[in-house]
Amino acid sequence: MRPGISFFLLFAFLVVGCQSNKQEENRTVFRYNESKGVTSLDPAQARTMGNIWATTQLFNGLVQLNDEMEVVPCIAKSWKILEGGLTYQFTLKQDVYFHDSPQFENEKGRAVVAEDFRYSFNRIVDDKTLSPGKWIFNSVDFDKDGGFAAINDTIFEIYLKHPFPPFLGILSMQYCSVVPKEIVEELEKEFGRKPVGTGPFIFKEWYDGVKLVLHKNPTYFERDSEGNQLPYLDAIGVSFTPDPQSIFLEFMKGNLDMLSGLEDGSYKDALITSNGTLQPDMKDELVMYSQPFLNTEYLGFLMKDTVGADAKNVLNDKRIRQAINYGFNRVKMMKYIRNNIGSPGVNGFLPTGLPGEKLRVKGYEYNPQKAKELLAKAGYPNGQGLPEIELYTTSQYLDLCEYLQHQLEEVGIKIKIEVNPGATHGGLVANSQVSFFRKSWIADYADAENYLSLFYSKNFTPNGPNYTLFKNDVYDRLYETSLSTTVDSIRYRNYAQMDSIIVEEAPVVVLYYDQVLRFTHKNVTGLSSNSLNGLSLKTVKKTN
Repeated sequence: MRPGISFFLLFAFLVVGCQSNKQEENRTVFRYNESKGVTSLDPAQARTMGNIWATTQLFNGLVQLNDEMEVVPCIAKSWKILEGGLTYQFTLKQDVYFHDSPQFENEKGRAVVAEDFRYSFNRIVDDKTLSPGKWIFNSVDFDKDGGFAAINDTIFEIYLKHPFPPFLGILSMQYCSVVPKEIVEELEKEFGRKPVGTGPFIFKEWYDGVKLVLHKNPTYFERDSEGNQLPYLDAIGVSFTPDPQSIFLEFMKGNLDMLSGLEDGSYKDALITSNGTLQPDMKDELVMYSQPFLNTEYLGFLMKDTVGADAKNVLNDKRIRQAINYGFNRVKMMKYIRNNIGSPGVNGFLPTGLPGEKLRVKGYEYNPQKAKELLAKAGYPNGQGLPEIELYTTSQYLDLCEYLQHQLEEVGIKIKIEVNPGATHGGLVANSQVSFFRKSWIADYADAENYLSLFYSKNFTPNGPNYTLFKNDVYDRLYETSLSTTVDSIRYRNYAQMDSIIVEEAPVVVLYYDQVLRFTHKNVTGLSSNSLNGLSLKTVKKTN
């Protein structure tokens, strides 16, 4: 028995499992595992991938992204962008209903109207909600009709302070899902445990640390290209096993329908070759899905003179940061540690797959001699006199950090690795308590601004994503200029200039640009995927 599961929960799991098995014999149930768990099913708390994937099945917004990262209709059947990009007007479909619930009259779900979106969006910016997604409405002009207006039941408008081209993509995020006011206000914090949305699946049951069960929504409004009602599946089962080996074994036994990513390198060779393709002996059993993932894995430097107990921060010297960037071979790192899943971080901070990709800038190549020259210029020839540098990480990335440690030692830079649990590590980074740390940035929407906001000086942590505390006046001006232009070609040039500044000033070490990697059994079809690593199961089919 896995540690941490009480006898009561185990008993409940077995009882429910026996009942479910009998009921599900003739049903198609898609099962996947979420190793980091789900903390809330309230879309206002959809910050982690586990929460996002779960809420995607339960809720809808005005718009959604297709597999090509294009914004397409969802509850809104159409929209207009008016007044030079200051007003977004949406016309809603009239056949979208909330899930049935005892809180509704006659326990039947009611139709979604524009006022529901006005309430849902105001709830995100309400401090009492404590939503980590409050920032998504930073460009909204709340002085004009409160920022959001329900013109009538079918017309909903949003007003911006200035044009912001990525805004439509932002509205595809799970934070922007519609929720029913009467149920949210009755359940309050319990809404995250007993959600009611409009999505293709309905909440059924949730046992902490054990499993989450969702059932098909029989009145869902979306249909496929042939007019068939979605979804095809009867149910979804999400388990919460934390051990990667156990997850892998359950997948290979057929108890899980999907394996996402390679959480544990110990089994990667069993699935993929050194070139990143599916092993030949697996091709009769499995299907591998792979595409660029808008996720940059990096190491961050804290841009402060001192850190901790007022100790001098040698990493505030740009030459040392650049030496670290030159001092290890990213190409070999990807080959031997990642089986070439992803691409080496030899460009700027912006990953593969974003609009304007032709303007990507060149980053750091492996050049140990250049690293040594920079150390000498900084007053540390061959690393003599340079204090040992502490690199903070989590166990999941220990192999990458050890590779870096070994290679940097050859140029005279000694690295000490400090491993902490994920929550502890996140707190240390967010509160600027460590000078060198591992981090990643997964795009919230498909625009380079999302990445470049990490280095805007008004976004300093803990109130923003600027974990390095990087500040550059030229960079800030370019960032602000890019927000005010609706001409894509100008924005992309600004983005490239900003990325060049990041390369030159080196507040980060780009490790690699990630890749979406999923495996399914041959009896699963229709699994969609995009560069944001979203998971929508409404078009999935499974044969028993």
